[in-house]
Amino acid sequence: MPLPPKLVRRLVIAPLVVILAVAVVMIMPIGVAAAAFASRFVPGRWRPLRLLWFFFVYLMLEVIVLAALLGLWIGTGFGWRIRAERSQAWHYALTAWFLRRIMGSARRTFHLSLDTVGKPLDLRDRPHLLFARHAGPGDSLILVDLAMNTAHRRPRIVLKDILQFEPAFDVLLNRVPNRFVPHGPEARQATIDAIAVLAGTAGPLDALVLFPEGANFTPKRRERAIAKLDERGRADLADRARDLQHLLPPRAAGALAAIDAAPTADIVFVGHAGLEELSTIGDVWRGLPMDFDVRVRSWVVRAEDVPPAGQREAWLFDQWATIDAWLIEQMADTNATT
Repeated sequence: MPLPPKLVRRLVIAPLVVILAVAVVMIMPIGVAAAAFASRFVPGRWRPLRLLWFFFVYLMLEVIVLAALLGLWIGTGFGWRIRAERSQAWHYALTAWFLRRIMGSARRTFHLSLDTVGKPLDLRDRPHLLFARHAGPGDSLILVDLAMNTAHRRPRIVLKDILQFEPAFDVLLNRVPNRFVPHGPEARQATIDAIAVLAGTAGPLDALVLFPEGANFTPKRRERAIAKLDERGRADLADRARDLQHLLPPRAAGALAAIDAAPTADIVFVGHAGLEELSTIGDVWRGLPMDFDVRVRSWVVRAEDVPPAGQREAWLFDQWATIDAWLIEQMADTNATT
């Protein structure tokens, strides 16, 4: 589905969300009663009611954020000073608040707990590149929330343009340094270029967030990724990818472009365990309430410890092997306690 022009998104889609929110508030008592009744016939503990409540909370937060964004637009001279440093700080603060509320609601509604394991990150005042595992629903929100509200970094993200159908994301993320790129295979170079620009212009409090796997892990995607490495004549990397039990092999082009563009940036590798069984919408539905303990582990590689350019692709696979080994340990511990 083609993305509507910016003016249509601002004057049509965003107001429709506000109208929807008003309608939902008016029919919420009926919706709660219907969801509670339906929950009697659905396996699990109050699944329809939990989903309805989370949708309601998200929609209310969406309207609050859109109202705040309108106020910021007016307060910056109808957008004239929207790129000023103070305006940027306000927008990042609003993003952090939005994420805290979403994640807080998700934890309470779905019985989802989040634990960071290992030593606290020792982050210096310099740009950072966050290279993370991609698996399960909402892991991108979890990572960005940790980056903003725990590590106190300003995230920079390359996103698919289709996400601009979501009005709060559309307005908010277009006002701070992020890039939306077309989806599909033809967007590969545009994505790499966007990554390089965001990494190369990052300041000491900024962090480029990247998922080098490019998609959530599934066995079929893993086999396709290995086959592509074989087709490229990289049998060495294909063999290493076969050793990865819970990860897709990293697509090195974007990560290497970020490292080249930001040679003084420290690199944070992030693994998480607990969401891998929720790959599809059906998995999420059957898993509600989740009652999951999501564990997050990070490793920092200082800029001066990053190897020379010719060795970085193999080195990136080394880091992925480290994350995979940690995941194997976590899943063994989980199986031992169940």
